Amino acid sequence: MAIPVSMATPIEAASGKVILGRSDGRWLNEPKGWTVESNGDLQIVTDHGTDFWRETHYGFTRDSGHFLGFAAPGAFTAQLRIRGQYEKLYDQAGIMVRIDERHWVKAGIELSDGRAMLSSVLTAGKSDWATGPYEHPAQDFWMRATVAKGVLRLQVSADGKVWPLVRLAPFPIASSYQVGPMACTPERSGLKIRFSDLRITVPLGKDLHDLS
Repeated sequence: MAIPVSMATPIEAASGKVILGRSDGRWLNEPKGWTVESNGDLQIVTDHGTDFWRETHYGFTRDSGHFLGFAAPGAFTAQLRIRGQYEKLYDQAGIMVRIDERHWVKAGIELSDGRAMLSSVLTAGKSDWATGPYEHPAQDFWMRATVAKGVLRLQVSADGKVWPLVRLAPFPIASSYQVGPMACTPERSGLKIRFSDLRITVPLGKDLHDLS
């Protein structure tokens, strides 16, 4: 069943600025500190106690993380470069695909159990959490998300060239999505992240084991 496109939490336009090569970005929980470099790169500093999570295990719902969403059609591939220094438990940054506060995915690096983990949270009413050790430098990596025909494909890259699979999962069909950079610091404030190299295109349509 297709999910109607809605955003229960208000999203504010990013003042029409050209950010990451686009002028249609809309903030969900705009951070107090963010700047756009002359080349369009986005730098943010996270606010205190920010997070995206729904219910599972912890029993709480949080929709306070920072997300800059750009419009994407009903089928797309999006990729993004993320650079930052993760220091405290649950520091995280990456890419998000969102329909509304009950249907979304976030994926990227998250600090857990004393090390940088490759992390993804898929939420359909309630959140799950999948992690695994990231064997490359976590300070600089790329994430790619492809959504088409009710399927989500997540990939990661250490160099922007080779893209191993992170996750393959069902994902709600919608006429359009919001996709873009995401960052949270549930236990603190002050995580500095630079986002760059955003690309939103038609689905790449590559074989599942084609890592290019």
